Amino acid sequence: MGSFKVRLAAYFALIALLPFVAAFQGFRSLSKRSETRRVDSVLQAGVRASLAAYGEELDGAELTATTLARRRSVQRALAARDRGELARVVRRHPNVQVRAGPRLRVGRTTTSAATRTVAVVGADRRVLGEVVAAVPIDTGLVRRLKVRAGLDANQRLAFVSAGRVLAGDGIGGARLSISSGQPSKVSLKDDRFRALASEPLPAPRGARLVLLEPQGAIDQAAGSIARRLELTMLVSLLLLILIAYFEGRAIVRTLGRFVSAAHDIAQGRLDRRVPIVKGRDEFARLGRAFNEMADQLEARMTELDEERRRLREATMRFGEALAATHDVDGLLRTLVDTAVDSTGATGGLLVVEGGEIIRKGDPAEGSERLELALTAGRENFGTLILSSDEFTADDRETANWLVGHGVIALENARLHRTVQRQALVDGLTGLANRRLYEAALAKELSRADRFGEPVALVLADLDDFKRVNDAHGHPAGDEVLREFAKTLKGCLREIDLAARWGGEEFAVLLPGTDVQGGITLAERMRSALAERVIFSAAGDRITMTASFGVAEWGGSGTANDLLALADSALYAAKRRGKNRVEAAGGPSVEAASVSG
Repeated sequence: MGSFKVRLAAYFALIALLPFVAAFQGFRSLSKRSETRRVDSVLQAGVRASLAAYGEELDGAELTATTLARRRSVQRALAARDRGELARVVRRHPNVQVRAGPRLRVGRTTTSAATRTVAVVGADRRVLGEVVAAVPIDTGLVRRLKVRAGLDANQRLAFVSAGRVLAGDGIGGARLSISSGQPSKVSLKDDRFRALASEPLPAPRGARLVLLEPQGAIDQAAGSIARRLELTMLVSLLLLILIAYFEGRAIVRTLGRFVSAAHDIAQGRLDRRVPIVKGRDEFARLGRAFNEMADQLEARMTELDEERRRLREATMRFGEALAATHDVDGLLRTLVDTAVDSTGATGGLLVVEGGEIIRKGDPAEGSERLELALTAGRENFGTLILSSDEFTADDRETANWLVGHGVIALENARLHRTVQRQALVDGLTGLANRRLYEAALAKELSRADRFGEPVALVLADLDDFKRVNDAHGHPAGDEVLREFAKTLKGCLREIDLAARWGGEEFAVLLPGTDVQGGITLAERMRSALAERVIFSAAGDRITMTASFGVAEWGGSGTANDLLALADSALYAAKRRGKNRVEAAGGPSVEAASVSG
């Protein structure tokens, strides 16, 4: 090894060997993690698709129960307690049971099943019994879910409860311990799997859907990538040795001066130059090119310092702008765009709650990933993922600084939105509160005065509401208020506004509607509530009625005058027996009524 070019090639091989080994280890680890993440993504998509298919199965069961409950023949048979007729109906519908009271049971449902129950209501609005439709948790269900979810043949799907497999693809009765939410490795009958469990299902209670992917396939794919990396590394190393060998023949003189000058510049002494070599050979040109490079490097460093200063100032202004806006979607998009541009990343990806994704550039390009969580206290706004071939310390500092300011702005926007909602919406019913309603009423009266259009106002009060609280408790009373709010919203147009006026009293604003239209709508709301069956937390059936007062604005007076008219009509409905609609056209118009 006396030849310089041979020694140079050997030195290059030794110098490059350690980084190549480290790079190989890093790439192999990255490939394995990438394959695992790919499988985890497949598992998550498969679990979501399986849950959707399972939901369709439950919906089908509920549809069957609803269809049977609405049949007149079933209603008549239940009313007459005709077991023969009920048995004839049930025979055509497996996994369906009709029952009324503790003694009448027709049909059977399996123990391990999810059920949907629908009440059978007769023509006189009396509950005659109920129809129970079951979805058995068995191998047939698992196979149907796999087909509908589009799962691969090598994937396995199972229902698991309390560590035991209720039903699965060839694994029924086995023991399986796994936590919800995060993929993990599990062993099942001497086989290893990568598995993901859903959150606990509502039915059967406590059960979860688990999707399993064979670990052997994952390891085989990762091993294939590792072998290709080994071959690539070996070829690259051999190529480097050959290049070093041939280049070593030309580098035989005056190398020391270049090494010394390069070392000085590497230490930060950018004013260092190589003495000019006379002549026109390669080293003379190299010396002049080296000095030109040093001049450009020094100028570039000056420009970079100035550019860094401008970037910090621009980022500071960006942070101040973020803190001043309340548009969450705009903040998230601005944060992704600015982070990608400021760090020179090839792409950015923001994953927020609910699975919504904001992209910029190509997040898959680049070998290095930078993940930054957008969290403020217990509030999580998602995760920002930046990709690049390399992130410098300044890039990381800039990204963290941007995320810090972005989180502050997002938290400010969230608090602003919460305060706005609390100021205008009733927290229990979700309807407008009194403040919002009074503002809308004043606005509608002003508009009606300009254009000569009618405006009707309806006041509603639940009858004997205190009886519900005394008999069933305040939680049941809250449920009644929520159900009444749903009834109101279901009867209204988009331009109408319903509000909780206070306690059990509600108000409805009807733009462009006269008193007769208000009476018609109030009667519809009254009938809808009277027909509604509400269940308490203990399962008690609660029926409610309400009284309504209707008034139309006569073209003069104030909002308080209109409210007083509607309030008087409401009290008249209370005095005349409740569960009715009373209307007043104005101070000089006789009261009209619509009885319930």
